[in-house]
Amino acid sequence: MSDPTEDIPEVDYVEGTGIPIRGNDIDTDQIIPARFMKVVTFDGLGEFAFFDVRFDDDDNQKDHPMNEERFQDANVMVVNNNFGCGSSREHAPQALMRWGIDAIIGEGFAEIFAGNCLALGIPTVTADHETINALQQWVDDNPDGEIEVDVAAETVRYGGNEISVSVDDAQRQALVEGIWDTTALMKANRNAIEETAAQLPYLDQTRSDVEADD
Repeated sequence: MSDPTEDIPEVDYVEGTGIPIRGNDIDTDQIIPARFMKVVTFDGLGEFAFFDVRFDDDDNQKDHPMNEERFQDANVMVVNNNFGCGSSREHAPQALMRWGIDAIIGEGFAEIFAGNCLALGIPTVTADHETINALQQWVDDNPDGEIEVDVAAETVRYGGNEISVSVDDAQRQALVEGIWDTTALMKANRNAIEETAAQLPYLDQTRSDVEADD
């Protein structure tokens, strides 16, 4: 029997260039405004990430890192505290992923947002205020500088520096062991799920009640 996790990549390491997004309490409505959530699929959401803080009412660009040419190839976002707060919309990390983000380093994340990121294989790692501010400034000064996020070792390396970061234990295990995609795991274990469901007496009773109503 094939390994059900063989098609789920392990995410123990992410490297690339950074983009600093400054400010505490950046909520999911800022990350993806509600009017862009009327899509059937998540395809194309990336262009609407942070739309209202990137563009004015006439669609003219505002001063924002995601509009700057030097950050267009960035895949590691560096944020401040309570990032992703507000509503639980999964469109927020979907939009960031489709813009190109593979990992997020910050002071802190809203719990549901971090969980939604995990479901996409996006690590959310944390460090203290001073450490994050220093990293954001370095990214500003070195937009082409490489950042290495070692999820397994809980470290971030950049510009000759190595800093310690924290990764939630459950998140780290899921990413490193390649078990973060719960939908893929359920599909891969469909037969086992059906066998277990067939042995649950209350499901049998539910089916009987439904059939009786019909």
